[in-house]
Amino acid sequence: MTDAIAVDDLVIRYPGRKMPAVDGVSLRVARGRTLGVLGESGCGKSTLAQAMAGLVKPASGRIAFDGVTLEPRRRFGRAAPAPAQMIFQDPQGSLNPRRRVWQIIAEPLAIAGEDTRAQRLRAADLGAEVGLSPEHLDRFPHAFSGGQRQRIAIARALATDARILILDEPTSALDVSVQAQVLNLLLRLQRARGMTCVFISHNVSVIRHMSDEIAVMQAGRIVEAGPAAAVLERPGHPYTRALIAAVPRLCA
Repeated sequence: MTDAIAVDDLVIRYPGRKMPAVDGVSLRVARGRTLGVLGESGCGKSTLAQAMAGLVKPASGRIAFDGVTLEPRRRFGRAAPAPAQMIFQDPQGSLNPRRRVWQIIAEPLAIAGEDTRAQRLRAADLGAEVGLSPEHLDRFPHAFSGGQRQRIAIARALATDARILILDEPTSALDVSVQAQVLNLLLRLQRARGMTCVFISHNVSVIRHMSDEIAVMQAGRIVEAGPAAAVLERPGHPYTRALIAAVPRLCA
């Protein structure tokens, strides 16, 4: 069976930087599974996520979804919707403040040429699926909390029935209680839709909650990878052990 996501020897460079931001990364994600990419800020995990979403052009290497190689900045239409959608860290920054919620959710449908009535109906269905009320649809993003704005962003990502979600620190800007609600919503949606996910985070506890497999990144490279339980309970690399040791623990 072809993996949902295959990344082979990916290298990404930025002008003016001596070292690659992503340096020879290879990974696989099976259909319906979640790969957690764990690492500190600046390790290259967000650049990897952007490349997988087609937003950054690699210097070399290959990214494929269901065996089909991703072409960066490719334009997708009604007949060929983007196979992966990205959910960003800052929900407020990723939503157009001048558009109403239903227009934001239905934006991919508008690009694909759907008529306004179909967009509105689809936005209502998706809003309900992520826990938004019908009266929310005609409001603007500034009227919502951070958690609600992230629900709007999730609904937009689901508009084209994408098979793959790339999530770049999607709850790091939220309060802890709201984080749990959004994470559990994502788990429920993944199970209901059979989606494949790549979840980027520096938070060991979040990665533990969300992931089936884990890849640990340091300085642009994957230094350890495997099933979540094995990586977190029996880490083999010193960097992984340091990340886990830094997690606060309650005293008895």
